[in-house]
Amino acid sequence: QVQLVEFGGGLVQPGGSLRLSCAASESISSIALMGWYRQAPGKRRELVAHITSGGSTNYSDSVKGRFTISRDNAKNTVYLQMNSLKPEDTAVYYCIAIMVSPFAQCWGQGTQVTVSS
Repeated sequence: QVQLVEFGGGLVQPGGSLRLSCAASESISSIALMGWYRQAPGKRRELVAHITSGGSTNYSDSVKGRFTISRDNAKNTVYLQMNSLKPEDTAVYYCIAIMVSPFAQCWGQGTQVTVSS
């Protein structure tokens, strides 16, 4: 079972920046896809961004141009750089890892991001 630990969340002012990290317990080069979802109070969980083992990325329209997902295979870590943060970005952010052959899906426990003045 892949274990994921997120950190880097906190309180930031609108327009500010924050970087989230997701550290995996094993080599992320063997994980087909890693990404970030978020869930705000009263809202359903939604995709933020993901990155494949081949380096392809995908972003939701709401964060495109502001957020950047990246990975460091040597550190078994995926990052989410968040710039120009808005109050509507406030949510719990969850890291996900998906493996195939055989299929497995693992979630981190989440880290709170609050954007407020």
